[in-house]
Order: sequence, then structure tokens, then C-alpha cells
Amino acid sequence: MTFPAMPPAVLQFFRASRDGDAETWAAAFAEDGVFHDPIGTPPITGRTAIRDFIASVVPGFRPFLGLTPTHAHTVGNHVAVTWYGAAVTPTGKPVNWSGINVYELDDNGLIQEARAYFDPAVFKAQLDH
Repeated sequence: MTFPAMPPAVLQFFRASRDGDAETWAAAFAEDGVFHDPIGTPPITGRTAIRDFIASVVPGFRPFLGLTPTHAHTVGNHVAVTWYGAAVTPTGKPVNWSGINVYELDDNGLIQEARAYFDPAVFKAQLDH
């Protein structure tokens, strides 16, 4: 699949999500990066905490198909990306969700802050049925 053009760290974020690779996914963030997943929940701060969070979520699915970007808009060190996500629960239930992520990159091109906008109730409702 071809992804839209994005800065390298944002591209890494999406590719690693599709690979289910928590280490590479978190490495797209600055050491002191912040991840709001989603906005409205307590932010996850620091690359290690972000990696641990991702590593706690991905194994709960078989498989976790990741996030696929559909459109990207870059202005300076800011990037907004629309995406859809897909996974399958261990009991075979499909889970689909979509959203928009807004990234702020640091001077090294790494993600300083990522804000995910999606409705967690839509995600959770699919897990409960």
C-alpha cells in the first residue's frame, strides 16, 4: 500500500503501527515526546512510556492490522493525518475505527507531540459485542 507523503518520523509511526512493532513505533517520538491517545485521556509522556503503552495494546489483538493513513497535510513542523485502524480480537471480532492525528515535530524531525482524535466509545463498543 502506498501512504501519502509525510515527514519520515510520521511515516515511521504509521509503518510501525502496521507492523505491530512497539519499539520502532515509539522510536518515532523524541525522548521526551508526548502522546495523547486519544485527546481527553491523560497524556503518555516519554518514549519509554509510549513504547510500554503500545506494547500493552498490540498483543491484545490477533492480528493488530495497524493504522493506515489516507491523507496528510504538512505545514512546517506540524502534520495532520487522517487514518483508519483495523484489528481482530482473539475471538475473531473485527474492530475498525478512524480518526485524525496531529503531530508537532521537534528540530530533529522526531514527534514531539502527537494528538489522536477519535471516539474511544466506538472502538470499545466493538470489543464489548
